[in-house]
Amino acid sequence: MAKYLVIVESPAKVKTIKKFLGPNYEVAASNGHVRDLPKSKLGIDVEHDYEPKYITIRGKGDILANLRKEVKKAEKIYLATDPDREGEAISWHLMEALNLKKSGKKVYRITFNEITKNAVKESLKHPREINMDLVDAQQARRALDRMVGYRISPLLWSKVKRGLSAGRVQSVALRMICDREDEIAAFIPEEYWTLDASFRIPGERKLLSAKYYGTPKEKVNLTCQADVERVIKELDGAKYRVSEVKRGERVRKAPLPFTTSTLQQEASKVLNFSTQKTMRLAQQLYEGIDIKGSGTVGVITYLRTDSTRVSEEAEQQAAAYIEKTYGSQYAGEKTQAKQSGQKIQDAHEAIRPTDIERTPAELKDSLSRDQFRLYQLIWKRFTASRMTPARYETTSVKIDAAGHRFTVSASKIAFDGFMSVYTQDEEDKAEDNMLAGSIGMDTKLSFGGFSQAQHFTQPPAHYTEASLVRALEEQGIGRPSTYAPTITTILARRYIVKENKNLYVTELGEVVNNMMKEAFPTIVDVNFTANMEALLDGVEEGNVKWKTIIENFYPDLDSAVEQAQKELDQVKIADEVSDEKCELCGRNMVIKYGPHGRFLACPGFPECRNTKPYFEKIGVPCPKCGKDIVLKKTKKGRKYYGCIGNPECDFMVWQKPSAEKCPKCGSLMLEKGNKLVCWNADCGAVVEKKEN
Repeated sequence: MAKYLVIVESPAKVKTIKKFLGPNYEVAASNGHVRDLPKSKLGIDVEHDYEPKYITIRGKGDILANLRKEVKKAEKIYLATDPDREGEAISWHLMEALNLKKSGKKVYRITFNEITKNAVKESLKHPREINMDLVDAQQARRALDRMVGYRISPLLWSKVKRGLSAGRVQSVALRMICDREDEIAAFIPEEYWTLDASFRIPGERKLLSAKYYGTPKEKVNLTCQADVERVIKELDGAKYRVSEVKRGERVRKAPLPFTTSTLQQEASKVLNFSTQKTMRLAQQLYEGIDIKGSGTVGVITYLRTDSTRVSEEAEQQAAAYIEKTYGSQYAGEKTQAKQSGQKIQDAHEAIRPTDIERTPAELKDSLSRDQFRLYQLIWKRFTASRMTPARYETTSVKIDAAGHRFTVSASKIAFDGFMSVYTQDEEDKAEDNMLAGSIGMDTKLSFGGFSQAQHFTQPPAHYTEASLVRALEEQGIGRPSTYAPTITTILARRYIVKENKNLYVTELGEVVNNMMKEAFPTIVDVNFTANMEALLDGVEEGNVKWKTIIENFYPDLDSAVEQAQKELDQVKIADEVSDEKCELCGRNMVIKYGPHGRFLACPGFPECRNTKPYFEKIGVPCPKCGKDIVLKKTKKGRKYYGCIGNPECDFMVWQKPSAEKCPKCGSLMLEKGNKLVCWNADCGAVVEKKEN
């Protein structure tokens, strides 16, 4: 009979860990949490010291019964749930649900950062007690999230529609997306021009291209074509000379290994994975893959981490592998982990392969296509992080004529270093202007001509999942484990939609965000939420009592909810009678609000079930065909303005058209904040919007 019982979270780990430990150990899984707050009510006693009321999760009774049988048979119990605050809380809930304190058995908490034989066996040599600071940090987060969700969500149901939700992190994320949409809508593009000069160099067939800088004393911006024509005129017949040549070296450091958020960002950019997909695949790689010839083994370290630290053993193994595979000149010195002002979650390691010798090529046949692509990304990033920097030879040339200056810069890789394994973005590509390398102070230049181009400044980019994760992390909102579920939730609620990686707010998202800003400004305030995260980290560090945070937070939330119930009745979207007649029964159709926005429905329901799309007319004729421009929505719910005559007429714009005509060309004007911008790109006129 097995003497020792090891309880893990996931059944996927059981077989792997049992193989490592042998016959004296029984390994069982809790299948995640076994207790939680009840779904049917708040579950926190606000009248009695905010005590949470935990119950056994539905469906977990049989699991607990089996675990109790195993506990009775064992001499020692090892709680080996995941090595983070959530895992610590699961161990504590198991302790309570299995009544382990009164069992008379020896109970220990163990953690391992990777599911390998060495890591699991080493963890058994260093058992400890449950860390109640970590448990309390999780309880505080759970209680806060429950309070926000269970008090505000019913308000949204009564004011808008059932099935909506609010959340401590999700509502702030939605606001950030809405604020970015407002910035984009209000953005006024500014015109600017570029001027390039080409030169012939003796002995070279290709022309050298140089960019206009300004004068030798200062940079000059070319804001219109007149500026460009003035410069060209002043340079007419001028002689060009090389006034300065600087050669040097630029060093590019190796990237840091992945944290949870940087892995999500890079997998989104490089592999086009959603944050949810990245976490699902990483979980599979961590829990164990059946490798031909080796059995089931975890191939990456724990996937929820803020840390870029790497263990001494992994450092040594990486150094030996790099020297053997690439040469000693590629083996970097020991890399320091990035220092951060934020709490590093539980001093984890970075996400890395559990064995650098296990190359992507060796695992390809054992992994699914997407598992392989993610593993390869993690392996390459970690390997590169332990390698030497890349070195570039740089050349900077200044060319003067008639009081004006043009510049040329170029670089080429002198030593590829870590880039032999991993390249991140366009910056990794050498500039294609290598003629600069052959220029000296005495080089004779023959003028070959000018090239000019008009440009307009671009608005801020729409958030993608990757950039939203980065923004949440930079603002101190949420933690790595919350980013994927947060984005998944606001997509599922149809507050936002994803088109070509970009995130757009829907009409429903705007309604919910406006209500949250009006009724609960603190909840959706970025600084407040970041400060709350800092307080929760204080609980984890043992400096703040978790119930102190709750008792300071709940009364204000309760009062805001009560006030909103009274004052926000007008937010509820009532049926509005339209001028459209029902073709089936002749009644005036009404405007209803569904999960995908507004639509027209016959008020004679259920006798008459006629419905059709609702198009809000804005009183502006289409500039292409003269028919009405109406407010429409894409299939995913993003708003735009298009011709009612579609598909015969393909006119569409994202900004709201104005009834005013362009004073310069007579074309359609579009509203952008407090400005009107001409729809005709060749005109580009901008005027102040008149007050109504």
